[in-house]
Amino acid sequence: MTIKEWPAGERPREKLLEHGAAALSDAELLAIFLRIGVTGKSAVDLARILLNQFGSLNRIFAAQRGEFNAILGMGDAKYTQLQAVIEMARRALREELVQGVALNSPRAVRDYLALSLGHLPHECFTVLFVDAQNRLLAAEEMFRGTLTQTSVYPREIVKKALAHNAAGVIFAHNHPSGTTEPSHADKLLTETLKDALNMVDVRVLDHFVVGGRKVLSFAEHGLL
Repeated sequence: MTIKEWPAGERPREKLLEHGAAALSDAELLAIFLRIGVTGKSAVDLARILLNQFGSLNRIFAAQRGEFNAILGMGDAKYTQLQAVIEMARRALREELVQGVALNSPRAVRDYLALSLGHLPHECFTVLFVDAQNRLLAAEEMFRGTLTQTSVYPREIVKKALAHNAAGVIFAHNHPSGTTEPSHADKLLTETLKDALNMVDVRVLDHFVVGGRKVLSFAEHGLL
């Protein structure tokens, strides 16, 4: 049975129009993106195959061209469309931050960081530099790999903050394992960076830990 033969209330497009995108499952959202299936399989079937193969939306987003195209019904056309959708979402969220919602809209910050870091297979330390009105000046990947006090250099972050004339910074790093629990090293590193930035009158506004689509805030948990 094709999707067109399903009851109207169960078709992904009609369901979205009736109840909103949040009411759809991951497979239903992917099915709308895929639009059509292949012989013997609906778009929803293909979406479920993708999710079973990669395990999550984040891992689909992070898939390399070759491994994505190896899935039944996929190819360069779908791969480029998916990458374009992800990049448009990143840019839309970044626009919100540039307009000054870094503190006023924690959701925008979380969504931006989850989309930027949540899919990465390696640890990455990113710094958001903001002005006195909390408008985003720049978002830069500063360090990559296992993060410790010795691999993240405070002086480099201080130099960047001064170069951007930043009034504040927001730290973010990901845990490829998917956990958002800060390690002891994460907490020590944050204190070290706070002390260094205090010397040049730059505030540390928050430190986010990203694990897949989950994001933990140091500030909200009293860790700053």
